[in-house]
Amino acid sequence: MQTHLSAEFRGTPEGEEAEAILRQCVHCGFCTATCPTYQLLGDELDGPRGRIYLIKQLLEGAPVTRSTQLHLDRCLTCRNCESTCPSGVQYGRLVDIGRHLVEQRVERPRGERTARWLLKEGLTSPAFGPAVAAGRALRPLLPARVKDKVTAAPGARARLWPQREHKRKVLMLLGCVQPSLAPNINSATARVLDAAGIQTLVADEAGCCGAIRGHLGDTEGSLADMRRNIDAWWPLIEGLTSQGRVEALVLNASACGTTVKEYGLALAHDPAYADKARRVAEMARDVGELLPDIVAALKPRLKIAPGTRVAYHPPCSLQHGQKLRGGVEDGLRELGFDVRLAGSESHLCCGSAGTYSVLQPELSQALRRRKLAQLEPLEAGVIVSANFGCIQHLQGGTKTPVRHWIELLDELIA
Repeated sequence: MQTHLSAEFRGTPEGEEAEAILRQCVHCGFCTATCPTYQLLGDELDGPRGRIYLIKQLLEGAPVTRSTQLHLDRCLTCRNCESTCPSGVQYGRLVDIGRHLVEQRVERPRGERTARWLLKEGLTSPAFGPAVAAGRALRPLLPARVKDKVTAAPGARARLWPQREHKRKVLMLLGCVQPSLAPNINSATARVLDAAGIQTLVADEAGCCGAIRGHLGDTEGSLADMRRNIDAWWPLIEGLTSQGRVEALVLNASACGTTVKEYGLALAHDPAYADKARRVAEMARDVGELLPDIVAALKPRLKIAPGTRVAYHPPCSLQHGQKLRGGVEDGLRELGFDVRLAGSESHLCCGSAGTYSVLQPELSQALRRRKLAQLEPLEAGVIVSANFGCIQHLQGGTKTPVRHWIELLDELIA
């Protein structure tokens, strides 16, 4: 695709990066076949190819309208199109650039501005935990779409962290919303790794990975989150503390994993952080990537009833963002589970997509219904996934328990 950047963007880091991505696109349209919003709406501008043209027009100096903003807003950033694209177009990065530039040029209605500010500041704030506690107390009075987001109070086990020390050590990101809404995912991860002879360390100063602000168009806020995390992790990565050096940075929320694995790209133009960001990205591992290394240690300790069936939903951020496919399924099968996936649509988004389920509820719920219509006929006792956002979103539409697969292992360790 030929491009002619306007003087405003020519020679700028964002302009040059976007132009390089645009030039990879050959306008083939394969991406539309796997785009969830195109399948729902049937509008070319609500598919990757159409959104790419909208961003191209922006960069070439065409007027930017509210319509442009709405079409970019409707994108889930599921990156299914990246898995489909024969030319390797980095669409996820391009749409983030496009959203940031449009956000600077098109003023949103006051209600939207308020909602987006509350999401990016509220979800990443230290006050989020107390707000969740208040929400649990007032849950019956909350609107339906908010009520679905307020999880039940965790049990005592959620705060049970292993105390043994091991020679092998990993660093783990707790996340921003997960410690308040689903703390058992983090403690279960630490317990499972402990059973396999790996100690989990945490840097208390680390927080949101940067995805929330980034996907809401606040690029500078997102980069600030990344720099803060790198500063918090660096002493453990360099072995500058009494706890020793870590061998990996483990993420148990695949959306966070996708973002952290791209720190090197996001901070490539920052001379103070570029090298550190690249090192952090290289060390980042989804917890599922550790399965081949720990299955042998876990297998004798797991008490799994023969034929225990689980329905597995691979998050978009894992299969399309991180390009990790089949690893979790293979690991669970080797441990003794009967793992089933969603028919011919396991590649499609469930509609969660971070804050998308709040900002685009109708599209989000339509995709959830479609996903559950594929998962529930599998007749599994539990649906498992690898990202808390997907877990929470799916649970809001089904009575079947939805869990992180690491929690399932934790419960079965003898």
